[in-house]
Amino acid sequence: QVQLVESGGGLVQAGGSLRLSCAASGRTFSNYDMGWFRQAPGKEREFVAVITWSGGNTRYADSVKGRFTISRDIAKNTVYLQMNSLKPEDTAVYYCAANRGSYLSRRDGEYDYWGQGTQVIVSS
Repeated sequence: QVQLVESGGGLVQAGGSLRLSCAASGRTFSNYDMGWFRQAPGKEREFVAVITWSGGNTRYADSVKGRFTISRDIAKNTVYLQMNSLKPEDTAVYYCAANRGSYLSRRDGEYDYWGQGTQVIVSS
């Protein structure tokens, strides 16, 4: 059974930093791209960042480029999202997801597995 478990969310002041983790288990993820999405209250889920599991290639949403960094530790089967210079508009539930078929996809419909989400709140 595939499991993606996010952690690391919390409350932080604007300008602060958080690091989210996504621990993957239940299968080999070497052929999967791993993405982060977020959903703010009353808004649709949106793409944040994605990384290829084996190659380390990445793609970011324009809104987080230069502030967020996605990375992975293959040995630990874990993907990270380092979030710096946080803004109140970054407040959302952040989800980790795995996608096998679409290279560095921004589309949530193309992801096969999802975590339960972790809440990030950025206060002004």
